[in-house]
Amino acid sequence: MGASRAELPRRPATRSSGRAPCRIGLIVGALCLFVAASASAHGRSVSYSTWAFDQTGAEVRARISRLELTRLALDPTTSQQQSDEVGRLLVLTLQLRSGDRPCGAPGDPVALPAETGWVVFGWRLECPQRGDRTITSRLLLDVAPSHLHFARVVGEHGVERVLSEAEPSWLIKDEPISAAPNVVGSSFGSYLGLGVEHILSGWDHLAFVLALLLLAATVREVAALVTGFTVAHSVTLGLAVLGVVHPDGRVVEALIGFSITLVAVENSWILSGRGRIIPWIAIGSLVVFAIAGFGVVPRGVFVGLGLFTACHFALLGAAERPARLRTAVAFAFGLIHGFGFAGVLAEMALPSDRLVPALLGFNLGVELGQLAVVAVAWPVLRLVARSFGSGVESLVVEVGSAAVCGLGLFWFVTRSLS
Repeated sequence: MGASRAELPRRPATRSSGRAPCRIGLIVGALCLFVAASASAHGRSVSYSTWAFDQTGAEVRARISRLELTRLALDPTTSQQQSDEVGRLLVLTLQLRSGDRPCGAPGDPVALPAETGWVVFGWRLECPQRGDRTITSRLLLDVAPSHLHFARVVGEHGVERVLSEAEPSWLIKDEPISAAPNVVGSSFGSYLGLGVEHILSGWDHLAFVLALLLLAATVREVAALVTGFTVAHSVTLGLAVLGVVHPDGRVVEALIGFSITLVAVENSWILSGRGRIIPWIAIGSLVVFAIAGFGVVPRGVFVGLGLFTACHFALLGAAERPARLRTAVAFAFGLIHGFGFAGVLAEMALPSDRLVPALLGFNLGVELGQLAVVAVAWPVLRLVARSFGSGVESLVVEVGSAAVCGLGLFWFVTRSLS
């Protein structure tokens, strides 16, 4: 079965002389991952639109990823017919009413230039009468009920609103757009709720947190792990949303899967006595992936992963207190997870007056949701340990780690090949 947490052997002090090069390698490997992911984020279903109102109607621009369109088996790059279908879909599901009457499109939507992986369409809507305007989004809700649509009214004072299945419509009073205080957008509280919902529905992030908690024996260890993860992902969330770095979402998502796998494998490795075979299998697999040019992940990222993994296991093998290194790993991979969290807000390109409350509210919501999960999960794990003893506790950790490892490996492989 392997040793329980209380029975883990300490490593002799004579092995500490080789730790310095490994610490340096660990830092270099983490930097390789950070830079590669930044230069090269979370899988929440989202789309975007802008609305420029005038006296008789509105100019609309809608933006959605090609990956989202695969839910409906649509790919506008394959044929003109497919492109036309996407345009019609957007016009039908993104609607505008003026007063009690719908606004209509006098012409067909036009495909506009878009960056790789995205689709942009533009069209005009003519309104038959003046009155309060209501934007409604039903885009993808039939196939993805958790889909979020970010609608933005542009003007002298732009303002945005998050539309969802629970709140698909946005009422805009019949006032000049320059009088933006009468256009009620998403508030700090709305973004806080969005952050909570985002983490609670982010199964990959929750799996990573659970993998960290499985071997946490004390409140102090839990606090250190959560703090390291929180500080790190708050930094990269801010950097990505502020536009300082531009993460490649596909690479980030694959690395999130890898982070889950590594921590789960580490759990089982520590419990089994820290032998040599598991690290060599992990490192060898990364070498093979790098040589083969596996999926969308660049070879340089695999080099960073291999260096990071080799040095991490070497340090763990010599560490008397693995908990300290696990906190460092929580911080290192927290940087990657922060890019994943940023995916929801980064594409909005919000102006500074709207960006600050959105970023603060969303980040605080993520933290509150994360703390709520920790507050429930860790006491349950400790209750099992106290009630059934170290044997059952070790079994729970091993089975839980194996399950989380399987999920992480699945996400890593499928996202790398997407």
